[in-house]
Amino acid sequence: MKAFGFLSFGHYGPGAAPGEYGAKEALKQAVEIGVGADEIGVNGAYFRVHHFARQAASPIPVLSAIAAKTKHIEVGTGVIDMRYENPLYLAEEAAALDILADGRVALGVSRGSPEPAERGWEAFGYLDSEDAKGANIARAKFGKFMAAVKGEKMAPADPKQFGPGARLSIEPHAPGLDRRIWWGAATRATGEWAAEQGVNLMSSTLLTEATGDSFADLQREQIDKFREAWKEAGHDWTPRVSVSRSIFPITTDLDDLYFGRRSHEDGDQIGIIDDMRSTFGKTYAAAPDVLIEQLKDDPAIEAADTVMLTIPSQIGVDYNLHVLQSFAEHVAPALGWKPNWEGPVIGYPI
Repeated sequence: MKAFGFLSFGHYGPGAAPGEYGAKEALKQAVEIGVGADEIGVNGAYFRVHHFARQAASPIPVLSAIAAKTKHIEVGTGVIDMRYENPLYLAEEAAALDILADGRVALGVSRGSPEPAERGWEAFGYLDSEDAKGANIARAKFGKFMAAVKGEKMAPADPKQFGPGARLSIEPHAPGLDRRIWWGAATRATGEWAAEQGVNLMSSTLLTEATGDSFADLQREQIDKFREAWKEAGHDWTPRVSVSRSIFPITTDLDDLYFGRRSHEDGDQIGIIDDMRSTFGKTYAAAPDVLIEQLKDDPAIEAADTVMLTIPSQIGVDYNLHVLQSFAEHVAPALGWKPNWEGPVIGYPI
């Protein structure tokens, strides 16, 4: 592990936290956590994207606000659901954000996870006549998005202005952004597909596979297959690989109250999501010295260069920064962590 960031699911609404905690509080506190994390040396601030839910939905404004108030931290997503996106507009927004952030953008995209709305992407105006889950349009849009990000010509030009046969690319163009795009993969096969496309791997918070192996072992196999496929594809640069974990160093009585007293019960879980039998990772919650040994034994963390800590953002800014500070101070150095001010991990900025 060379880098770690936080991954926020952006929940808000009744029951999320004591008192009033709506969209305003969630969005403003997301920015505050990002700014505070940058000061700690955390390498990345990443946000989940969901639609028709009381969660974060439109990430670019949040990422822009964090980037404008920070100097080092990478801003990104985990993940944008391509079924809901106009790929060329997303490419324009991503490029503008990357230019403003001086190359500190890392966008995770994918087909997306199940949403509250039934085929909600159709309400956004997008149809997939072949796949009820929208996988076909997600991958088709992804190809178009990547072509636009790379600066390829995407539309015919007005011949009255440019002459016959001319074509135009989207503007602005952010050189190197294409090497800071990730595909969120929930299976081994999808990880191999991401390698073939020449993008980084963001291994999902769950895997839609259940073989009896542990979540970490399944994830490690996915990472190994991704890297093998990358080598076979012959790409001329080194990709990044991220995994996400719920990790809570127990350093105070409040930590113990929130997470320590139930940590002994936590383990990998098997469940059904999106009509598929899936494996969910366990929560790590222990004293720092115990955590270090547990995380060193996690084969997926060993193989990844970036770890995303899922945070309970609705508990508040101070507590979340405490979790990140505790991890940075007591755990991460033993895992090979480089603070953001010591320079980039592999793959960014280009």
